[in-house]
Amino acid sequence: MNYYLIAGEASGDLHGSNLMRGLRQADSAAQFRFWGGDLMAAQGDGNLVKHYKDTAVMGFLEVLSKLRTVLRNIRFCKKDILAHRPDVLILIDYPGFNLRMAKFAKQHGIKVFYYIAPKVWAWKEKRVHRLKKYVDKLFIIFPFEVDYFKRWNIDACYAGNPLVDSIGERLAQKETFHTFIERNKLPDKPVVAVLPGSRMMEINYVLPRILFLAKQFPDYRFVVAGAPSIDEAQYKKYLHNDLFSIVYNQTCELLAQATAAIVASGTATLEAALIGVPQVVCYGGNEISYQVAKRLVRTKYISLVNLIMDAPVVTELIQHDMNEKNLQSELSAILPGGAKRPTVLAQYDQLRAMMGERGASQRVAKLMCNVTN
Repeated sequence: MNYYLIAGEASGDLHGSNLMRGLRQADSAAQFRFWGGDLMAAQGDGNLVKHYKDTAVMGFLEVLSKLRTVLRNIRFCKKDILAHRPDVLILIDYPGFNLRMAKFAKQHGIKVFYYIAPKVWAWKEKRVHRLKKYVDKLFIIFPFEVDYFKRWNIDACYAGNPLVDSIGERLAQKETFHTFIERNKLPDKPVVAVLPGSRMMEINYVLPRILFLAKQFPDYRFVVAGAPSIDEAQYKKYLHNDLFSIVYNQTCELLAQATAAIVASGTATLEAALIGVPQVVCYGGNEISYQVAKRLVRTKYISLVNLIMDAPVVTELIQHDMNEKNLQSELSAILPGGAKRPTVLAQYDQLRAMMGERGASQRVAKLMCNVTN
C-alpha cells in the first residue's frame, strides 16, 4: 500500500520512523511519501517531501509572524496529496497543520489515520469534533486517553507508547560514562542534562535562566542537548563561556548518562522519566503567548509525567516561577542526597509499569494494516 505520513516536529520524526519500520514488517508492499526528518528519511527510500525544520512553529505570536509560510505549506501539501493519491494518510501529532490535512483528505475520499492524537484533553477541546468527523481511525499513546475519547464516543486504539520502544533500543546500546565523556570531549564530572526544547521560543527563554546554575553547582558539568533543527550559533549566544557543553543528536544517550536533568515541557519529560533521570520541568516563552496559553490550557499539569500519573511527581517551574531561587532549590532536591530524589525514582517505576511493554510501533502498524484491508 501507499502511505503518506506527515510529522512536523522532532518527536513526530522519531515516532514516524518507528511506525514506518513496523509498517514494512506488516506490509511487504509498503511505499512511503512523507513530511518528517532524518529518522523518517532513513526509513523512507528518500521520499521526504519537507523537513520538519522548515515547518515547526509554536506560539501565538510565532504563528502570526510566519503565517504566510504556514499557508504556503498547507497549499503545497494539499496539491502533493492529490498528486500522489495515497491509500491512506497517516497524520502524526502536529494538530494545527494536520487537522487541516485530515479534512482535505476526507473530502477527497482518502482514508485518514491519526497517530498520536492532538492533546484535546489539555486545550482546544473543540478539535475533538474534527477528529470524529474527518479521521477514520485514531491511534493514541497514553493510557488515560482511552477513557477520555470514550466519553466522546470515539473508539481510539491504544497499543502502548512508542517512546518505550525507542528508549529500549537506545539503552540496549548504552556506552559507559567514560566512553561518553571522552567521545564528546567533556570534563570528568557528573552530568546535569539540559533539554531546552526544539523551538527558538523555548530556547530563548530557558537557557538564559539556567546559566547561573553552573556556577552554583561546580562539581557537575551542564550539558545541553542541541536540537538538530537549531543552528549552533543560536546556542552560542548563551553558552559563550566554559561552563556548559553541547551535544547534538544524542538526547537519549545524554539522559542515560545524566545524574539529573532540567527539561522543557514536552516529550522529553517522559523520555527522562522512562530512562530514570530525576528532573525539574521548565516552561516559558513570549509573555503574550504564555498569557494566551495560560487561559486555554485545561490540565492541572504541563509535563507528561505528571499527567500520566495524575500527581506532581516532578516539579514544574512555569514562566515566572522559573527563577534562580526555585531552580537552585529544586535541582538540589533531586541530586544525590537530595530530599526528593528517592521518591521521584520510586514513582518512575510505577510510571514505567503503566506505560506497558515494548513493541508499540509494531502493534500499531498491524492494527493499521488490519483496518485498511
